[in-house]
Amino acid sequence: MVVDDHPMWREGVARDLTEAGYEVVATSGEGRQAVRVAPAARPDVVVLDLQLPDVSGVDVIRGLRAVLPTVRVLMLSASGEPQRVLDAVKAGATGYLVKSAAPAEFLDAVRRTAAGEPVFTPGLAGLVLGEYRRLAAGPATPDDAAPRLTERETEVLRLVAKGLSYKQIAERLGLSHRTVQNHVQNTLGKLQLHNRVELTRYAIERGLDD
Repeated sequence: MVVDDHPMWREGVARDLTEAGYEVVATSGEGRQAVRVAPAARPDVVVLDLQLPDVSGVDVIRGLRAVLPTVRVLMLSASGEPQRVLDAVKAGATGYLVKSAAPAEFLDAVRRTAAGEPVFTPGLAGLVLGEYRRLAAGPATPDDAAPRLTERETEVLRLVAKGLSYKQIAERLGLSHRTVQNHVQNTLGKLQLHNRVELTRYAIERGLDD
């Protein structure tokens, strides 16, 4: 689903997605309308503008997550202002891309968002990781209480925390894409986490991204 109040931009994004093989199940120019139609349209990914005429994009994220808990949201914004990025991520956005991104970069971001990978415009990833570290400054779980991961699972987890895609991890470690996916799924199960965003947060809290 594409949500943007500029008709030409909204239609252009929808067209690019359709031509790339995605099914655009709905478009909207208003945040409240997007939240209303989402349960019936059931999008896997919402491409959402931060600035909307009726409510903020952050409020729309919260509304979408309330009616579709598994939906993944890719923010598209003209602004890369740090506080707005952090507000969007805290509300539940999977990724944040500025509108100056090239079409190929945008389509890659949609693909990665659909796969549950956190995606950020270059330069913003470090900002988000730093905020996760700040939020994690409280008492940590004792090491002896943490689930035991294998050496390979820890290695993969460390690269996930650095923001590498599964393909990049596979190439770096000399593994197949499937093997990397299996390691991530096993790690999610051991840690009782649900997706790659939560896994990244877990790794950062334990300093594995250094």
